[in-house]
Amino acid sequence: MANAKEIKRKIGSIKNTWKITKAMELISTVKMKKAQDLAMEKRNFVLEMLKIFLRVEDYLSEFPLFWENSNWTKTLAVVITSNKWLCWGYNVNVMKKVNSYIKETGEDLDFVSIWKKASNFVAKTWNNLIADFSDDFTDDLDPVFTRKISELLREEYLTWKYNKVVVFYNFYVNTIKQIPVAKTSFPIDSDDIKKYLVSVLEDHFDVESEINEMENTYSYDIEPSPEELVNDVMPIILDMMFFDTLLNAKASEHSARMIAMKNAKDSANKIAWALTLKYNKARQASITSEVSEITAWVESMKDA
Repeated sequence: MANAKEIKRKIGSIKNTWKITKAMELISTVKMKKAQDLAMEKRNFVLEMLKIFLRVEDYLSEFPLFWENSNWTKTLAVVITSNKWLCWGYNVNVMKKVNSYIKETGEDLDFVSIWKKASNFVAKTWNNLIADFSDDFTDDLDPVFTRKISELLREEYLTWKYNKVVVFYNFYVNTIKQIPVAKTSFPIDSDDIKKYLVSVLEDHFDVESEINEMENTYSYDIEPSPEELVNDVMPIILDMMFFDTLLNAKASEHSARMIAMKNAKDSANKIAWALTLKYNKARQASITSEVSEITAWVESMKDA
């Protein structure tokens, strides 16, 4: 019966693992939904930003962040990971993307890390880390806090030490699919900004009709000047875009962790089921053995 007791102990341990992974799956599901809701809440704001952007689009060439810097070959890399593991290949995929980018381009990178696994990666690869935001952010992202990273990236690019700024993160496609990407943030491309603003709105607004209505309805002068308005509006749009990138990465993380915990939960359930069958067989064998011993003892007493 000792073997059956050991199997029963393992079953209890596996069931505890099942409970933990089930709880973690539910938590990740809630957090993923929250990140998705935050991303959707900005739609009306984005619509107004698009209207303003279209008004000042012709004057964007005067904005320094649109200028290319060919004097340096160095790139500023922003790596977005998670603070913890247990999220399948989420962090590993981002790190692989960074390594493949370096091999393909041969560029010299300085790093800005967001969340702990990114800073650990930079430290282990002996790269230059100019800023670390591992302890500054939680799952509850706030535009007020993320804005300081966006401002830092703009300031670093405008020192002209870097020819571009590239953000490495997992792009959220759906619950079971996240793609590691390397997105160039600076220099800015006006077409990319317009595509981003339209992509946020197209599933919820008739963007074309909104733009046509704006062009047919509104006719006004811009004061003090379109160039000055660009300097005020573009940082707001860029802050919003970076905040959206962080929300996207966070939704990807929670999706990856949810799937990882679901797989772990299902595996624990299968193992517990297999061990239960094994336990029942061992217990049945033990009972059969005891019955055989009793029968043999009774038969021996008859002979006596």
